[in-house]
Amino acid sequence: MLQFQTFVGGVFETNCYLVQAPEGNILIDAPAGSTDWLRNINRRPDLLLVTHGHVDHIDEAAKVKKTFSCRVGYHPDSVPLITDPDFFKRFGFFFEAEPVAADFLIDETPTRSLCGLDFQVLHVPGHCPGSICFYLAEHRLLFGGDVLFAGGIGRTDLPGGDYETLIRGIHEKVLVLPDDTKVLSGHGPPTTIGEEKRTNPFLA
Repeated sequence: MLQFQTFVGGVFETNCYLVQAPEGNILIDAPAGSTDWLRNINRRPDLLLVTHGHVDHIDEAAKVKKTFSCRVGYHPDSVPLITDPDFFKRFGFFFEAEPVAADFLIDETPTRSLCGLDFQVLHVPGHCPGSICFYLAEHRLLFGGDVLFAGGIGRTDLPGGDYETLIRGIHEKVLVLPDDTKVLSGHGPPTTIGEEKRTNPFLA
């Protein structure tokens, strides 16, 4: 059974996940406080995967990379959000995180081996450009970022957001996964695909 740990950090109570993969530890997202959390549990990530470029998910991405000398990967469309400190300021949002360059870029693909785990990468924009989910079919586990929540979906009123694009992506790429798939979201408690099909008011 896949082993992972969860940390909730920052003022937006952002989830990040440390996955124990066969060939190393994978950290998914890096909110405020994640570096100290990793130190406290005596874990060193070998890889940092970023689901999308909003500041609450990358607040300590640069710090994690420097502290643990891990590689960082994210979608090509996330490059301006994560590397340009003025990206959100140009839209009147004064969010800021230290820029961090990707060591490799991650496009949508049916299979991508990372630290010995075979992920399916789903590109589901709408919450913001470059938003990706990481699905482990063998474990029925989806690391969903801010695409789908228990009873909700990602907000679409920030730069690059689009409601119809997000809803279409959720229906075409996320809800087609098995109903018993566990969804580990960027905020809030875990849920399942089946539960959200039945009860999520945004997906009726």
